[in-house]
Parts: sequence; C-alpha cells; structure tokens
Amino acid sequence: MKEELFPSDLPFQLAVPIEVRFRDMDAMGHVNNAVYFTYFEQARIHYLRHLAQLPPPLELFGMIVAEATCQYRAPITMGMPIQVWIRVAEVRQRSFIFLYKIERRDNGQIMALGRSVQVAYDYARGTPVPIPEPWRERFLQFEEGAHTLCELVERKAP
Repeated sequence: MKEELFPSDLPFQLAVPIEVRFRDMDAMGHVNNAVYFTYFEQARIHYLRHLAQLPPPLELFGMIVAEATCQYRAPITMGMPIQVWIRVAEVRQRSFIFLYKIERRDNGQIMALGRSVQVAYDYARGTPVPIPEPWRERFLQFEEGAHTLCELVERKAP
C-alpha cells in the first residue's frame, strides 16, 4: 500500500475549480502527468492572490518552488469536473508547505494528492530570506479559520 502524503481527514478551507482543457490531454486520452503541477500552480496563485489577501504585487515577495510531488490516484479526462483543494500545512522560517487534493466535483473521488515546498527568495541577492511576518500571520490565521470569507472561498459541504 502506498504511503499517504497527508492524512485523508486533513481539513481544507479552499477549493479552486479547474477546467480541463483539450491541450491538457495526452495521446492516451487523459490529462498528462505534468499538467497536474499546472493545476497545483493555479491553486497556489489563487490562494496567494485572493484568499490569503496578501499585499500585491506578489512580485515583491520572491518565491521559488524547491520541491514538488504528486501521487496520481485516477486519470482525469476531458470534461471531468475537478477542483484543487489547497492549504498551507506548515510555515517555517524561510519556507512553507502547500498540500493539494485534486478531486471530482461531482462525486468527491480523489484524483491526486500533492505537496510543494516554497522558499522565500531574494532574486537580487540570489539567497533565501525569512518569510515576511505579515505573510506568516495571514497563512496561520487563514488556516486556523480566523478569516473573513468572501465569494472566492468554497467550503466543502458537511
């Protein structure tokens, strides 16, 4: 049995709907394995720009992806209604971890699980830097549920 990236009952606050595009497909008729990382990226950008309400522009806060992994559970096909659940699982001094769960919106089937490590980075100096305190606080507040919901937030039905 494959080891889980994270506990299946881990709560997620945010789901980002994804439209499966024709260009996402491979010759076998399902979404190419590399495209799952693009779906994770879409969720990451949505989380950072809209949910966490971090100060724009994001470009002032350098960030690099230091690690990314995906556990594929089932193939995604054209027209399948999917969403990516995303959460910050851990905030370290210079990095933070996102967890992802891609699932079907129509029946809740888990299609993939993912994890990425982002490092705060100063591109001018070429070195990692501490995560700005306002970002750290916002991540923790949002994930602990101490946030104001807006129309961009989709909560899982009980």
